[in-house]
Amino acid sequence: MTPLRVAPDSLALEAPSKRALVFIVLPAYNEEENVGGLLDRIDEAMTESGLAYRVIAVDDGSRDRTFQVLSEHSTRIPLTISRHQANQGLGITIRDGLLLASDAAEKNDIVITMDADETQTPWLIPRMVRMIREGHDVVIASRYQPGARVYGVSLMRRLVSYGASWLFRILFPTSGVKDFTCGFRAYRGSVLTSAVSRYGSKFVEAHGFQCMVDILLKLRKLDVIFGEAPLILRYDLKRGASKMRVARTIWQTVGLLAKRRLGF
Repeated sequence: MTPLRVAPDSLALEAPSKRALVFIVLPAYNEEENVGGLLDRIDEAMTESGLAYRVIAVDDGSRDRTFQVLSEHSTRIPLTISRHQANQGLGITIRDGLLLASDAAEKNDIVITMDADETQTPWLIPRMVRMIREGHDVVIASRYQPGARVYGVSLMRRLVSYGASWLFRILFPTSGVKDFTCGFRAYRGSVLTSAVSRYGSKFVEAHGFQCMVDILLKLRKLDVIFGEAPLILRYDLKRGASKMRVARTIWQTVGLLAKRRLGF
């Protein structure tokens, strides 16, 4: 497939071919040190697995060379770039990427979301794609499945994440789901289209890292089949400072849970 380069703020996408495509949505903010290597690994993994793909990268107003790195790679791999002129947060960035993917994807296509910091391996994508084709509608790369591993994350942060996982399971029990917050997911194209049709721009209302919980809680209301694949999270490979503010994220997530629990 001939790579497509899109000018800043353009939402145009090349029409997908009849062969099923895997759309990979990458939200990126100040990831000049990581995103280039990730794109190379995505291309390697998808090519060797025989999967047709297109990356949709949304640059959330980066102040470093993230956009330039993306532009350079768009001449070599199938990559569409959208750009926010100012930083708007992960929630809006994920929303914009999913809306772009929903507009382009056909019912048998698969949409992947993942972080742009090289902590999540694209070599897990073929397994997630296979699970979708075997019957799942949404597949989550999970830290809580047998075989999962987490490297480079402090014990305190791991305990907080584990406690949050159990809180979600108690308040919003969802068959097939233990990891409610991981952003590395696969969606069946028809399911994503249905969700966007139902919720529109409100499909993702949360602006921060709790947006992944927001998406999952909305998908719970649809008749979808969830599954999980064990994730080896390599936070030790990430270059640059973390953008997550743990205390603020916890507070915002608790607020979101209370709101959803009360039916808002």
